[in-house]
Amino acid sequence: MLDDAEVAALLPWAELIAAIEAAVTHPRGEAPPRTVHGVPVPDGEDAALLLKPAWITGQVIGVKVVTVFPENGRLDLPTVQSGLLLFDGRNGSLLGSCAANELTARRTASASAVAAKRLARADVRRLLVVGTGALAPMAAHAHAHVRDYDRIDVWGRRPERAEALAAALAADGLPAHVCEELDRGVAEADVITTSTGSTEPLVRGVLLKPGTHVDLVGAFNAEMRESDDDVVRRSSLFVDTRDDAVLAGDLASPLDAGLIEQGEIRADLADLISGAHAGRQSDDEITMFKSVGLALEDVAAAQLAFGLSRK
Repeated sequence: MLDDAEVAALLPWAELIAAIEAAVTHPRGEAPPRTVHGVPVPDGEDAALLLKPAWITGQVIGVKVVTVFPENGRLDLPTVQSGLLLFDGRNGSLLGSCAANELTARRTASASAVAAKRLARADVRRLLVVGTGALAPMAAHAHAHVRDYDRIDVWGRRPERAEALAAALAADGLPAHVCEELDRGVAEADVITTSTGSTEPLVRGVLLKPGTHVDLVGAFNAEMRESDDDVVRRSSLFVDTRDDAVLAGDLASPLDAGLIEQGEIRADLADLISGAHAGRQSDDEITMFKSVGLALEDVAAAQLAFGLSRK
């Protein structure tokens, strides 16, 4: 049983990014649809239990169990918490288990970095991190691993949290600063990564300069939204998985309104990794990557953490 601190030490960025690239395109990798169950909470808002299985035939089977308790903020606990079980894919034996909050944050950020390797311009200099939650510092580190930034701006609804995050990133050696005006930060950024629970658009497409890459991670259901319709209209659209990403508000809302069609999504993460789609086509192209998470990414991270990665 690995705790979050042990998992963090076992998932360095370069190795995790490579492991995700291998797992997502593995010819024997499979990830059935997740299942979601409502869980009553006495005297509170109902919670949710998510089961996310995946396997690589003949190697490993993994299942991540996720709980979502909307009112946990009042208890100073994360809204989303998780754990993962890993089994031998040859005989079904339990190999190990781990707390999966850190694993989830790191694999999510790494998937964004995998996409940015193909979608962000090579000469980017300015990264904007929107959000100050657990995923935000991971996103900054992962993006900085695949591109060199002269400046990383951090914006959050609560300035004191943005200041704390910027200071923590600077202590880690990243060129981090507080962004006081979100619109200005959007207009100046080369790459924007968002990891919030917002239900209203934060990134306005009219402000994006040519060549910007937008990485949308936080809004995972139809009621949530981190970008407005102009971002979608102006961007070449990419997703981690077509079936699930279109259910999140950043794509679901414009799809429902008839502003875009599913056929306008150019590629998923597997297509980008394999080279089936070449990614960015020009320096002026605005690209958008919508991520909701892949169970095969969890298996890749767990294999790496338990020392089971195979070429």
